[in-house]
This record gives sequence, C-alpha cells and structure tokens, in this order.
Amino acid sequence: MARAQGARAQMALAFETTYGTPPASGFTRIPFASATLGAEQPLLASELLGYGRDPLAPIKDALTADGTIVVPIDAEAFGFWLKAAFGTPVTTGVEAPFTHEFRSGAWSLPSFSIETGMPEVPRFALYSGCMLDTLTWQMQRSGLLTATVGLVAQGEAIASTTVAGALAEIELQRFGHFNGAITRNGQPLGNLVSAEISYANTLDRVETIRSDGRIEGADPSIAALTGRIEVRFADQALVTQAINGDPCEMSFAYTLPSGEILTLVAHAVYLSRPRIEIAGPQGVQASFDWQAARDATLGRMCTVQLVNGRSAY
Repeated sequence: MARAQGARAQMALAFETTYGTPPASGFTRIPFASATLGAEQPLLASELLGYGRDPLAPIKDALTADGTIVVPIDAEAFGFWLKAAFGTPVTTGVEAPFTHEFRSGAWSLPSFSIETGMPEVPRFALYSGCMLDTLTWQMQRSGLLTATVGLVAQGEAIASTTVAGALAEIELQRFGHFNGAITRNGQPLGNLVSAEISYANTLDRVETIRSDGRIEGADPSIAALTGRIEVRFADQALVTQAINGDPCEMSFAYTLPSGEILTLVAHAVYLSRPRIEIAGPQGVQASFDWQAARDATLGRMCTVQLVNGRSAY
C-alpha cells in the first residue's frame, strides 16, 4: 500500500468565471513549500438528558474551508497570487519583458479553484470559491524567500482522479533575499536589519443558511498594508518622522540579474514611535511598526509591479 508523501504532492490553480464553479480547464502547476488548506466540520456533543450517563450521537456543525499556503516569491508564479490579492493587473509591453501593475483598492476580487493532489493514495482535493485573505513575507539578509498566503474557500470536493487535466507549466525563477532592496522616499534605507510586509483584504464570510453547509461568498472589506522594520539605531530620521506623524513612500523591491523585477510601493507609510532600548554592550536596534494609507494624489494605498516574460495573467 502506497503512503502519501509531501515530496510527491502537487498543486494546480485556475481562476473562476463564476464564484464557486471550478473551470473545466486552464489549470497551472503552482510551486509551494507547504499547505494547510483543507475543510473541517466539527461535531456538536448531544445536550439531551434522560438517556443515562452515556451521551447520544453527536451532530455535525458548520463546514469551514480555509488555510494557508507557503509559496516561493518568484518571477512568474507569484503573479497569480498578486492577481488574487489585488485583481487583474494593467499589463504593458508588446513583447517580453512585460510589466504587470497591480493596484490596491479594487471593489471586487477574482475567485479561483485549487486542486491539491496526493497521487499515491490517490486523493485529489478540489477547493472551489477560493479568495485570498492575507499575503505576508519577510525581508532579511539570508535564507529562503517565501510568502504565506491565507485563503478562504467555499468548499472541498474529494476525488480519486484529478479534474485539473493537463497542467500549464511555468518557468521557476526565484527571487532571493540577496536580490532585495528597500528605499524610503526614493533613497536607500540604511542600517536595515529586517522588514515584515503584510497585506490583508479582510474578507467577510457570507455565512447564509444553505443545504450544503457552504458559505455564500467572501466579500473584501477595508484593506490593510502593515509591517515592521528593524534598524540599527544610527540617526534620528525615522524617529523624527514617527514623532511628527508625517508619511513617507516606501518601496520593497527584488531584481534578478536576468531582468525580472518585483516591486511593492506603499505610497503613504506612517511609523509608530518606538521604544529605544539599550540591551547590552552590542549595537542598539529599534523596531518601527508601520501602516500604509491611501495616497490622496494617486487615489490608492499601494502599487505592485512585476516585470517578467509572461504576457498576461
């Protein structure tokens, strides 16, 4: 008997035309490192009395389908997650390289279906009506560069054969921490140790009464772009900005030698005032929590540009 192994697992993604209806074709193989995406349905213990000390049979509670997926930040596949987070991009270019610009603030977001397969069992789980709730990652000096995607799905369907069909392949070109750079108001931000970026669509589950126990949908609410930067304390520029309450523009970028670029620009970033602690004889560091807000001139909170050889998403 074959036993499931993560090394043989596979994942496929395709965007839906109608929420909750998986497309018949158009699935793409998606690289991933781990996944907790799944459906669960807890049991409710019987509260009835008069049948002795042993309880009566439990009943099923509401069905929940959600989870997280850890994915590499790369030059092509990451664009699918950006589309799920921000909507269809504005693409320019008549030949490679193409520039895909994702903008925050869209009133509606695309839904998609994901199939995770363990062929040795076999077990293929299809999650329809998926919506992206959160997208987070860290910038640091070393290590593997990955992002964590938080999803809300409508439901799960289990089959012994795949429904994704022939999968479109992508060319995996991963960005690394070595390719990263952060600027503040167009100038490199010095003495930076690490940075955290977190985007949230703040999905509101529409939990209507249905015979199948699934949600009706997941509507995006007020978005949030937040994070933290850790810096070696060398000057008062960031502290002064935090005290004055002034915004700045911050850019988080990755560039490959072959020309692929990923850039997230938060147009109006506000810093919290940190506590400056002296922990010992080593260097003094300060942590600044930050929040992005809507820029009055551009009319949006952030812009993400992805430059690669793919013509459309």
